Amino acid sequence: MRRIALLISCLALLTACARDDLTLAPEPIGTYQPGHLLAVAPDPTIGPLSRVADEGQWVEQMQASLEERFRGRFNGGKTYHIGVAIEAYVLAFPGIPLVYSPKSVLIFSVNFYDDATRQRLNAEPIQLTVFEACCTVPFLGSGLTKSKEEQMEALAFNAARAIERTMRENGQWFGGVSQAQAQDDTIRSGNVLVDDPDMVAPPQQDPNAGS
Repeated sequence: MRRIALLISCLALLTACARDDLTLAPEPIGTYQPGHLLAVAPDPTIGPLSRVADEGQWVEQMQASLEERFRGRFNGGKTYHIGVAIEAYVLAFPGIPLVYSPKSVLIFSVNFYDDATRQRLNAEPIQLTVFEACCTVPFLGSGLTKSKEEQMEALAFNAARAIERTMRENGQWFGGVSQAQAQDDTIRSGNVLVDDPDMVAPPQQDPNAGS
């Protein structure tokens, strides 16, 4: 009964996870206004314990999330382009609640371009890993509660949010000032499948075992 109660509690937390309110006007990022918002998925790596998604689905979902976050919300007067390449992903299968619960992640790189100069603003592609915002709920992965499409939407949403945070951290690229961002455990630099694969599918144990 204790296990069932804990699982129900986790499900309630997952449902209650909050997302950014995109209806609010954001603070400007220097003179940034969106030009091209492009996504590609050139043969992404499929991580362990993952459902398989079509590359076209990733491109469609990522571009939709970029449009949602940037188009019409930033009008700084100077045009910049954003390019995203999806490199790897895990869309978690259902695990075993309280014992083993893999997480969904998306690994991608992003580049920023000045439309006037045709120059890339970042010296090297910026590689990021994002988790679903709600996947930090203990002992519960989204494979238990979400379809593949819902997982992709959540990851693309968080990827677009990570891109905005990166832009704010490098505001000088867009004629503004850099702004430090609060720690967010659902966003990490690099490729977590290479750097720390246990974060995606860690061995997990019921804390009530043996009690």
